[in-house]
Amino acid sequence: MLRAVGLVKSYRAPTGKPIPVLAGADLAVKSGELAVVTGPSGSGKSTLLNVLGLLEDADGGEIWFEDTRVSGLGRAGKSRARGRSVEFLFQSFLLLPSLTALENVLLAGRYVRRSSAATWRRAIELLQEVGVGDRMDHFPAQLSGGEQQRVAFCRAVLNDPPLLLADEPTGNLDDANGAVILDALRGRARAGAAVVIVSHRPEAAVGASAVYRLRGGVLES
Repeated sequence: MLRAVGLVKSYRAPTGKPIPVLAGADLAVKSGELAVVTGPSGSGKSTLLNVLGLLEDADGGEIWFEDTRVSGLGRAGKSRARGRSVEFLFQSFLLLPSLTALENVLLAGRYVRRSSAATWRRAIELLQEVGVGDRMDHFPAQLSGGEQQRVAFCRAVLNDPPLLLADEPTGNLDDANGAVILDALRGRARAGAAVVIVSHRPEAAVGASAVYRLRGGVLES
C-alpha cells in the first residue's frame, strides 16, 4: 500500500545552513500491516510522517501508493491522492470546538461528500466502539483528553482509509487511554488498512508487523 524509497529532507537554519532530517529513508507497508517508527524527540519522526502523507514535499526519493508514484504528482494531484488514500491521527486532537463529538467525526464524511444516513450510523458505531457513544453530543471542551483523542480516531477512520498515519497518538494521554487508542489502531490493521505509527512509547510496538528506529535520517529495522 505504501512504499518509500530513499527519502531525503532537510530544513534551512536561520543562518541558511541546511539541517538534514531524512537521509535516504526506506519504508514499505502492506495492507493489513502495522509499522511502528521509534526514535527520540527531534529525530525527524513527524517530518517522516508528513512526507509520507504528502503534507510536505521531500527533497529527494520516491513515494508510492500501491502502483502510483505519488511523489511525482503536482500539488493538486497530491491533494487528490491524499484525499483518496490517507488519514492522519495527530498528538494534538485538532477537534473543532464549535462542533459536537459526533459532528467532528462526520466532518470527515463531508470532506469526501459522504453525508448519508449510513455515514451517520457508522460515525455513531465508531464512537460507541471506542467507549464515547454517550458523549457524542458533547463539545470538545466538555471532554477529557482521552475522550477527545477517541473522537479524533473515529474521525480519522470514518471513511475507511487504506493508509492511516498516526503521529505520537498517545503522547498527550495517560496509560489507560493510550492503550485504548493503540488497540484501536491495531484493529484498523487487522481490518486491512496499512497503519504507520511514530511514537517514543515502547508499548506502541506491541503486535506490530515491523518496528523501525529513525537514526541519522535513515530507518533501521
